[in-house]
Amino acid sequence: MLRPLAGVLLLASSGLAARAGAEDAAETSYETLAIPFPFYNESFGFAAGYVYGRAGWPEPQSRVLGTVMAGSRGSGMLLLAGQDLRTPWLDRLFIDPFASVGYFGEIESYINGNPEFPDQDAGRNDSDEDNFVSGEGFDNFVRVRFHYLLPIGHGRDEVLPRYDVIDGLAVGGFTGARSLNPLESGRSFVDLRPFYRSQEIDGNDLSTTISTNGLDLGLTWDNRDFPVNPARGQSVTLGVSQDFGLFDSSDSWTVLQAEVDQYFQLDHLPRIRQAVVAVNAWTADTPSWDERGDGRVDNRPPAYAGATLGGLWRMRAYPSQRFNDRAAIYYAAELRVIPEWNPFDAWPAFQDYADVEWLQFVPFVELGRVAPEWDLGTLHSSMKWGAGFGIRAWASGFVVRVDTALSEEGAQVQMMISQPFQFF
Repeated sequence: MLRPLAGVLLLASSGLAARAGAEDAAETSYETLAIPFPFYNESFGFAAGYVYGRAGWPEPQSRVLGTVMAGSRGSGMLLLAGQDLRTPWLDRLFIDPFASVGYFGEIESYINGNPEFPDQDAGRNDSDEDNFVSGEGFDNFVRVRFHYLLPIGHGRDEVLPRYDVIDGLAVGGFTGARSLNPLESGRSFVDLRPFYRSQEIDGNDLSTTISTNGLDLGLTWDNRDFPVNPARGQSVTLGVSQDFGLFDSSDSWTVLQAEVDQYFQLDHLPRIRQAVVAVNAWTADTPSWDERGDGRVDNRPPAYAGATLGGLWRMRAYPSQRFNDRAAIYYAAELRVIPEWNPFDAWPAFQDYADVEWLQFVPFVELGRVAPEWDLGTLHSSMKWGAGFGIRAWASGFVVRVDTALSEEGAQVQMMISQPFQFF
C-alpha cells in the first residue's frame, strides 16, 4: 500500500546522468517518457495518473518531469520537478526544483492523537502499527536544491559529463570509481536547499496543520561510475537540516545526517548483461531534541522529516514515516541483475512508445531502527527488518521501479522513478 506524500510525492525524484549513445555522443538530444498508469491505494482509491518527462533537456545533463494523479476517493495531486538545470551566471552551479500540491481523501500520519493509544508515543520503535491518526487534507511541498560542483576529481576539467550509453548501459565517460581520493576521482558538490512543507490533517481524532521550512546544507562526494545506474564505486553524503522556527513553522529543529553507498560489479556471468551488489548505510540524529519531564518534546522535526523510516527510500516494507524519533540507523543490500532477455523486444509497437532497453530484477534486504537517543548499542537492538523483490526498467532514459517488500507488519508496494539510495 502506498501512503500519501512520501508514497507518491517523490514519484518523480531521480538520480541524473547525461544521456548519450557512443555513436552520437557529440550530439545534443533528449528522450521523452510519457506514460499513463492506473493504480490503487487507500488515499486515492482506484486512480489514474500520467507522467511526462524529458531526459537530456533543456541541456544534455538536465531532465524535467511532471506527474498528475486523481482517484475515486477525491484525492488529486500535481508534481513538477527538474534536475541539473544549469544557471546562466555560474557554469558550476546547478538547480533542482521540486514542487507538489496534493489533496488527499485520507492521510495517515504516525503522530500522537489516536485515542486508542493514550499512553504510547506513535512512531517509536516499539509502537503499535495501528497507532496513527488519519483524516483528509492538503499536503504541499516545495524545495529547490542549489548544488555547486567543486573543481576537483572528475569535476576539475569536465563540468558537464557525457556518458557513453549503449542499449541502456554505460560503456564509457565514467565520472568515478577511479580511486578513493576525492581530489582524483568522482564529482564533489556543496549543496544548499531551501524547503517548505505543510501537511493538513482534518480527522475525527485530530485536526492539525504541521508545517516546516528551512535550509538543508550538504557535502557530497559522488564517486559512482554512472550515477543513474551505478555498477562500481561509492558515494558519501554529509548533511545538516535546519528549521529556524520562522514564518508558519510548527517548531524549530536541527537534524544531522550521513549516508554512504558502495557498488560491486559481478563480471562474466552467463546470459547476464550486468550484475551489481549495492549496499547502503544511513543514519540521522536530532541534536535540538528537548524531551521534557511530562513527555512533551520541543524542537523536534515533523514525523515526515528527520530521523524517519518507512516508505519509498528506507524500510520499503513499511508505510511512509512508519517510524520516527530522535535518531535512526538504516542498512540495505540489493542484488541488481540485468539479463540479456528483454521481453519488450517482441513488442515493437510498444518499444516505439516506451523504449525499454533492459529489465532489472532485484532481491533486497533492509534493517533499521529509530531510537530516543543516538547510541550504537540501542540502535542495533530490536531492529526492524524488511525483505523484498524489485522489477526495474530503463525506459526512455529513466529508471522506473516497482518494489514489493514484506515485514512482520505486512507487505507494501512502492512505485517510483530512480534507483534507491543517496536520497537526502
